[in-house]
Amino acid sequence: MKRVSQMTALAMALGLACASSWAAELAKPLTLDQLQQQNGKAIDTRPSAFYNGWPQTLNGPSGHEPAALNLSASWLDKMSTEQLNEWIKQHNLKADAPVALYGNDKDVDAVKTRLQKAGFTHISILSDALSEPSRLQKLPHFEQLVYPQWLHDLQQGKEVTAKPAGDWKVIEAAWGAPKFYLISHIPGADYIDTNEVESEPLWNKVSDEQLKAMLAKHGIRHDTTVILYGRDVYAAARVAQIMLYAGVKDVRLLDGGWQTWSDAGLPVERGTPPKVKAEPDFGVKIPAQPQLMLDMEQARGLLHRQDASLVSIRSWPEFIGTTSGYSYIKPKGEIAGARWGHAGSDSTHMEDFHNPDGTMRSADDITAMWKAWNIKPDQQVSFYCGTGWRASETFMYARAMGWNNVSVYDGGWYEWSSDPKNPVATGERGPDSSKITLQLLTLERLQRQIPTPHPRKGRHPAQRTKYPRKPRKTARKEATQNKQQKSSRCLRLTRPDNKTIYAHNRDYQSDVSPPAQQKRENCCPCR
Repeated sequence: MKRVSQMTALAMALGLACASSWAAELAKPLTLDQLQQQNGKAIDTRPSAFYNGWPQTLNGPSGHEPAALNLSASWLDKMSTEQLNEWIKQHNLKADAPVALYGNDKDVDAVKTRLQKAGFTHISILSDALSEPSRLQKLPHFEQLVYPQWLHDLQQGKEVTAKPAGDWKVIEAAWGAPKFYLISHIPGADYIDTNEVESEPLWNKVSDEQLKAMLAKHGIRHDTTVILYGRDVYAAARVAQIMLYAGVKDVRLLDGGWQTWSDAGLPVERGTPPKVKAEPDFGVKIPAQPQLMLDMEQARGLLHRQDASLVSIRSWPEFIGTTSGYSYIKPKGEIAGARWGHAGSDSTHMEDFHNPDGTMRSADDITAMWKAWNIKPDQQVSFYCGTGWRASETFMYARAMGWNNVSVYDGGWYEWSSDPKNPVATGERGPDSSKITLQLLTLERLQRQIPTPHPRKGRHPAQRTKYPRKPRKTARKEATQNKQQKSSRCLRLTRPDNKTIYAHNRDYQSDVSPPAQQKRENCCPCR
């Protein structure tokens, strides 16, 4: 018994020594040079606004360390283990490779704990983080994506970085009546219905005269700084992009939209939009920047040019022609020759461009995503989607990233698919389409492939014909058959970046983007 006790004590001592050694290795600080010599990665644990370039204090350092990744501690409660593992995989991190964290102590501890649970064994502190301003990297126009505390400080009259030069306004943008705005909105914010800037039948921008009237109504001149936000970021981005086209010089977005303001716990108010003094003199001719909005012929001219890219900001199922993405757009497919710029899981989501909190993903991630499809900053790049909302959000991100020659093809897939003579591509394909067989169709052929939706048979209960109830066995059998048919409409797709997504293999899919404003039907058994 005495011998066993000695062996146990020895094992415990060795274990404590190993644990102490591992803990010491864990806590050992590294400089950026030392980290790079060990082929390690720096991780910025601060919110994305500071990573992008906003200084944490008025005259503090701006930006992030070279090649640093952004894993904000504020995202951790929004990330499941699977999502964190996916983030690790996307950034090619190895659990046995060194990583060095920087940020405040609380954020660093939170990220360190989560990475330890993910199996990382060489976690250090970056000792010289943010100490050399000359080496820091940032978005060229980070000020175009504001964050909640900055906006709150501006409203309180405090001194802030990148303060508007003159008059400024905060505006919420959404489709339709201000039903959510009435309940709760940012104090002092005006409200713009997207119907004021776009119209049927194709949901393209309104005429220049109508734009002039809209801007006058909201008291906006060309030199007014406009800060837009929305419950959906792309609604605000749609209005922002059209304002830039008109000639408003300084248009900014609240990064992450209303949700980031709400999450920050900042003050809100309720009620109707304030009365705004009209400003009939915009100050410059509209449009002052016509190059920011392309028509169909201009978009067609970008196809197959090496120095240009017409970029589809649509989901992978939309891009390959599995679905149109919209209940009111029947043809499925993509503009032949367009390049895939990513988007999200469907026509109402933009996960490929968002951090877990809905803010813009890092510029390095977006640039790499586009580079894989030969979309580069030295090209003339025009984004499009179904009707312009997702393309506008992407445009605003590219603009903040310093991509100078960017625009939006206003008509998008809705306009392109309305002309039967326009060429369309369907089927899975990659960046180098010359190596992949494409199914190129004109819309005349494509439309013949689309079955006519069955008309609704629903009637008021008083008008329905009563039928005898079916035997239980027959009803069960039919229910099983219906479930099998329903499952066959659900497609499991693998994108070029090896992400697995699911899509509806059917002609009708509801959508929450305008003008439908319906809840998306989650009928897939796999969801």
